[in-house]
Amino acid sequence: MRKAQALIIDDEADIRELLEITLTRMDIEAATAENIHQAQTLLKQQEFNICITDMRLPDGNGLDLLQNLQLSHPKLPVIVITAHGNADIAVKAMKQGAFDFLSKPVDLKGLRELVNNALKTSFLPEQDRRSRDILLGDSDIMCDLRAKISKIARSQAPVYITGESGSGKELVARLIHRQGSRYTQPFIAVNCGAIPHELMESEFFGHKKGSFTGATADKSGLFQAAKGGTLFLDEVADLPLALQVKLLRAIQEKKIRPVGSPHEESVDTRLLSATHLNLAQLVQEGKFRQDLFYRINVIELIVPALRNRHADLAQLCAHFLNKITTHNQLAKIELSPNAMTALKHYHFPGNVRELENILERAVALHDGELITEQDLNLSTMPSSLPETESYNPDMESLEDYLQELEKQAILEALEQNKWNRTATAKQLGMSFRSLRYRLKKLDLDS
Repeated sequence: MRKAQALIIDDEADIRELLEITLTRMDIEAATAENIHQAQTLLKQQEFNICITDMRLPDGNGLDLLQNLQLSHPKLPVIVITAHGNADIAVKAMKQGAFDFLSKPVDLKGLRELVNNALKTSFLPEQDRRSRDILLGDSDIMCDLRAKISKIARSQAPVYITGESGSGKELVARLIHRQGSRYTQPFIAVNCGAIPHELMESEFFGHKKGSFTGATADKSGLFQAAKGGTLFLDEVADLPLALQVKLLRAIQEKKIRPVGSPHEESVDTRLLSATHLNLAQLVQEGKFRQDLFYRINVIELIVPALRNRHADLAQLCAHFLNKITTHNQLAKIELSPNAMTALKHYHFPGNVRELENILERAVALHDGELITEQDLNLSTMPSSLPETESYNPDMESLEDYLQELEKQAILEALEQNKWNRTATAKQLGMSFRSLRYRLKKLDLDS
């Protein structure tokens, strides 16, 4: 099997030599160039699997080189080397398609990790990159979204995923991870709004034994759990300002410090974040750090609302109905034409998640093999409005509806587990404390 081929571009001889020795020890053949002209000559002579380039070169700008490589060699992963602390250049490079960046002085361990990830991208098996059967929908907007995901997955740039609640932001994050070089490593998802503020630093970065009351042993944090993989921060707008500072350092320096530790640790994690809120507006209001927003928003990905892709409704309904009937061992169930028409005129404030809940409820309550418009019970929900108008649903009635669904799900789980709360919490994927809170909130704590 042919060795991987690397192109090193740097005008400093000692840097070129250091990188070449490091790659040779990784069983990678390296060709070196001290300027853009030499690099372009080498690129015409042979194929490379990875490129490592400085941003400041004698005969041109590394960003211009990167832009040209994106056109002539779009699948070539490029690692850029920037001056220490030059975050702006690193962000610009990743926006233009760089795989990732390294700061001078070059950390050799970090270099080896980046190179290995980049080479995995070059040799990803094609079957692991399909997404049409996961992110459903053949509308133009969904085809465009899948194409963007495929391209984004080839880099390590932080991605900011925005979209309404229930639109599928976590599914998009999982697809980015699945199609990238880290697909064999952990995908760790965390809802930032679900962690008590006083525990956030420990949850994110870990802590040392004795660092605070209750710290009876060393504990790894989310960054350590996602080592080599992807960390997905859902509802990132809920992070307190104090933690935003530490998160910014983790992204810029690729290092964290566990609570109570005198030493920093290197982290090898790709960061994805999401929120349904307007983060730019929160920056203007002083509720979210502008520098952190700048770093997590290297690439922005917008997940469309369901009402903006009604052409995908039939496919989504067929998928969910098959999932529901298979899980419950029921006979095949279909939607009547009038039921489908009603769904196409519904606004879906809860998006895809709400569609699944509507169908699940309809299957549970209806009789026969055909779901009608009446079975959907959409009359109790907010009516559809033209997309050009503003939409302000009756949040009280919607909240009551969602609360009733939650109550039914918990009651069903309690009955399945013979009212064993520990087993119920485990089945529902929540902590015992969280279940106890919900039982009290729903008046089930008897």
